[in-house]
Amino acid sequence: MEKIPVSIVILTKNEEKNIEDCIKSVLWSDDIIIIDDFSRDRTVDIAKSYTASIYQKKMDVEGIHRNWGYGKAKNEWVLSLDADETATDGLRLEIKELIEKNTEFNGFSIPLRNYLGDYWIKYGGWYPAEKLRLFKRDKFKYEEVGVHPRAFLEGKCGHLKQDIIHKGYPDFAHFLESINRQTTLEARKWVADKRPMSLFLTFRKGADRFIKGFILKRGYKDGFIGFMVSFFASLYQLLSYAKYWEIKRNSGKKP
Repeated sequence: MEKIPVSIVILTKNEEKNIEDCIKSVLWSDDIIIIDDFSRDRTVDIAKSYTASIYQKKMDVEGIHRNWGYGKAKNEWVLSLDADETATDGLRLEIKELIEKNTEFNGFSIPLRNYLGDYWIKYGGWYPAEKLRLFKRDKFKYEEVGVHPRAFLEGKCGHLKQDIIHKGYPDFAHFLESINRQTTLEARKWVADKRPMSLFLTFRKGADRFIKGFILKRGYKDGFIGFMVSFFASLYQLLSYAKYWEIKRNSGKKP
């Protein structure tokens, strides 16, 4: 297979079930880099069968961690993947073509095809759910915060048509585990930023998320899964506030 001069940076932690499929989907790259958060399973051993560029670093702040990983890339162009994602063959061809054309853009958003189990979530704002994942290494950085860091690109951003497949939620239990982790980080961020939060504001934002996802963005067309995804989006707000309230209370400050 012809190699393409694009560095693939893959973040991992205990991903032995996913890492091989992820790496196999990008074997067309001449530079595959693994940034591992000290996995305790066979993730690193499996990755060693495909690449020698493996680095281990504790992820304390997501934005800092990702930027550090991108700094290991040898190529001008970087494609950022998580271990539970795979690049489609159509995406490979699209990336090859744009690099050969010497594009005017410094980065590209890519559609994410998200799955819950074996179900492709098509509505509720979950598809195409584009994210800036392909970029010139020196023109891009993440905000250095611990949860939902913003992406900053110097110059123009284009948009690709082919998908990254994301199978990050094998079932509802894993979905809830993810929400639990993220809401803990979200609450800490609110406290650190001294963000004024209230139960009323939380309920309003939660209701707004559900209405937007299930009704306005037609999440109802995904049936029961669409309902649960929209409900979880609302629950995210309430859990974040509960943890924020708890942190403030335990510190002796008024929530």
